[in-house]
Amino acid sequence: MSDRRTAIMEAAARVIARRGVRGLRVEELAAEAGVSTALIYYHFKDRAGILRRTLEFINDRAGSYTTERASDAAPLDPRQELEQTLLLELQDDDIVRENSTAWGELRASAIFEPHLREDLAKATLVWVQEIADLLGRVRPMATAAALAVAAERLTALVEGLSMRWLSGILPLDHARELVLDAVEAELERLGRR
Repeated sequence: MSDRRTAIMEAAARVIARRGVRGLRVEELAAEAGVSTALIYYHFKDRAGILRRTLEFINDRAGSYTTERASDAAPLDPRQELEQTLLLELQDDDIVRENSTAWGELRASAIFEPHLREDLAKATLVWVQEIADLLGRVRPMATAAALAVAAERLTALVEGLSMRWLSGILPLDHARELVLDAVEAELERLGRR
């Protein structure tokens, strides 16, 4: 992605996190990104294009902070990798907070803007499949259907806990404990099947 497109996507994530999807104005986005409105329309055609590409950008950025490991870090076993991938969605970091808030705003807006639903469903499915794959590495004898259901519960839990944490209802440490408890419960359930 070009530097200008990246700047626009970063600005769009910030504006959506701050003002919501309904508050996204192309003029404000242009000012935030330091570009002209014409350039935004050139790259993204319309508001729907901006939202679609911002969703992709947020997903890519989340993928990078939940999967990147330091080159000198000790390898993780499958369970540690599963837990770390989920817990990295709940970290006290500006990018994570911005990403999670923008994701929540996009998801909430899909109630009123049906054109967002398909892209959100695809992005959610990819995340669920990634978690199901990690669960399958821990419980290789579990069925694909059981892994998918467990992954659906875990990802939904992380989304809900993230919103509670971001809104100040739930302390971050407690949210992370709840995720670890849920991982334990899901792995136990998968081990019984």
